[in-house]
Amino acid sequence: MHPEPNRMEMIAVIDFETTGLWPDAGARATEIAVVRVREGGIVDRYQSLMNAGVWIPPFIQSLTGITDAMIRRAPPAAEVMRQAADFIGDLPLVAHHAAFDRKVLDAELARIHQYRRQEFACTVRLARRLYPDAPNHKLGTLMAYARLPVAGRAHRALADAEMTAHLLLRMETELKTRYRLPEVDHALLCLIQRTARSALVPCIERYRSRTPGR
Repeated sequence: MHPEPNRMEMIAVIDFETTGLWPDAGARATEIAVVRVREGGIVDRYQSLMNAGVWIPPFIQSLTGITDAMIRRAPPAAEVMRQAADFIGDLPLVAHHAAFDRKVLDAELARIHQYRRQEFACTVRLARRLYPDAPNHKLGTLMAYARLPVAGRAHRALADAEMTAHLLLRMETELKTRYRLPEVDHALLCLIQRTARSALVPCIERYRSRTPGR
């Protein structure tokens, strides 16, 4: 018998495609996807290409399939980010390689004079604790390792966000089963990603003892 899912908390899983790795060096977002997760499944999605008026390097076009012509037809980046910010609201955030998506989100929000308040949980860091025997912790590798379905073309925002969401749900189930937890919330995910794998059991026990209902 599996533990009952957390029926209260909704989480937003986010993914960006960009022109480069470093917003501080001028990289801009070309696509965003946000997937809302609740009650053990995906319940809503937001996705859009976004026109920041920038050139996409050829190797990025080859990697993502997003071309300059596609971006020229896309809505302005500011409009897309306002819609995405409304869709995210104050929901806790999750991303694969969250340090990257956090930087892009913060940079794009700053351009419309909005700012993130909530913390990110990172499925890479969580997977390193839960799946240390995986060949590596790339998203595609983890999907195969956990025998999860591939949602679409890698390096497109919605496909990557949906795959990250499915990986997150699998890890939540793994945590519930392995540590006999009735539910796993975002606060616990953030605590786990800051904890060494060897210290997970006492960490979770301390969390359980100070959190009613766990």
